[in-house]
Amino acid sequence: MINKDFDDNCEINCIHEDEVEKAKRNRLPEEVIYQMAETFKALGDPTRLKIINALNQGELCVCDLAAVVEVSQSAISHQLRLLRNLRLVKFRKEGKVAYYSLDDFHVLDLFRCCLEHVNHSE
Repeated sequence: MINKDFDDNCEINCIHEDEVEKAKRNRLPEEVIYQMAETFKALGDPTRLKIINALNQGELCVCDLAAVVEVSQSAISHQLRLLRNLRLVKFRKEGKVAYYSLDDFHVLDLFRCCLEHVNHSE
């Protein structure tokens, strides 16, 4: 809940030059910031989070994911394409079946960290 009586602005205008310079020296490149924003945007969709959660259990094919998430295979394929382009998931083909899994442990770390944060906030 937001406390409307709390004023989150400084009451005086004072710039801490050393801290500003330190923060500027450690800025991330714009391209990295953009890629991070795109990743968080992708993870901001409930269907994609359900896919990540399902793949947390292990590798699944598109048909399995559609059944777990309870959406059409075409909707799953659309979401998987976006997740794959951002390197959040990867796939392999076995005959005519496409199996998906999380791209690497960092994806699971992001998911778990967010889950811990949400559960901690309750």
